[in-house]
Amino acid sequence: MRVLNIGPDPSELYRPEQAQKKDEEENVGFRNFKSGDLVQRVYNTYKLMHTNQSLQFVKQKHVEWFGFNHTKMTVMESLDALDQLVDQSDPDVDFPNSFHAYQTAEGIRKEHPDKDWFQLVGLIHDIGKIMALWGQPQWAVVGDTFPVGCKFQNSIVFRDSTFGDNPDDKNPAYNTEYGIYKPNCGLDNVYMSWGHDEYLYRVMKFNKCPIPEEGLYMIRFHSFYPWHTHGDYTHLCNEKDLKMLPWVKEFNKFDLYTKSTDLPDVKNLKPYYQSLIDKYCPGMLSW
Repeated sequence: MRVLNIGPDPSELYRPEQAQKKDEEENVGFRNFKSGDLVQRVYNTYKLMHTNQSLQFVKQKHVEWFGFNHTKMTVMESLDALDQLVDQSDPDVDFPNSFHAYQTAEGIRKEHPDKDWFQLVGLIHDIGKIMALWGQPQWAVVGDTFPVGCKFQNSIVFRDSTFGDNPDDKNPAYNTEYGIYKPNCGLDNVYMSWGHDEYLYRVMKFNKCPIPEEGLYMIRFHSFYPWHTHGDYTHLCNEKDLKMLPWVKEFNKFDLYTKSTDLPDVKNLKPYYQSLIDKYCPGMLSW
């Protein structure tokens, strides 16, 4: 297994308070959940998410979506469809999600010109949000993710004010540190709140797209801020998860810091990224 020499001092994984302090220092100007023109819209989205995302709800969504029989379409078609979507959980931007896809990919391309799979992941990481265009409420599609079936950690955004009506928060089978899980069981065995991360990961696996494991982790866990930024839930991680964490953190730099109102020239960029799509996830995919 390849190990990328990037990321934090490994000891930070076991000192969540240090990771959170570092996050607050580095993320100035981004992920502002306390003030701004969009904060009420963002809060309302998370309130609905944190009320409804229970273990039972997540299991229902797995049954509903893991048949991959909703439609057949190409990756570029799904990306173009995000022209119609503005993410209601994002406090930083108020423009269609498709632009963010190219911003992220171009940021990665500049710093990692030799890793075309990494660039592709930057382009496609959010296309699972297409569920919102198929009738799913945004609170079941967008936003930060977190494990269900165990205690909701304090690093989850709006933790103190949005979980009061979630039935799992008061269920003694689910509200302990480990809940239904065993120590170091591995994130592959953990039910995450339902959204675009898990859905796209499953789409890529079902369609046998040859994206490296590091890229699949980026897709599956890029919204898992309580883990990759705040250092929580490491008690559920196995060795593989911790080896992959630096890759997810490296991806997060581009997912977060490439956001800008300076929008990319999508028309000129499309041919290059179509070539990456043709290499790693060509043709019509089952969704």
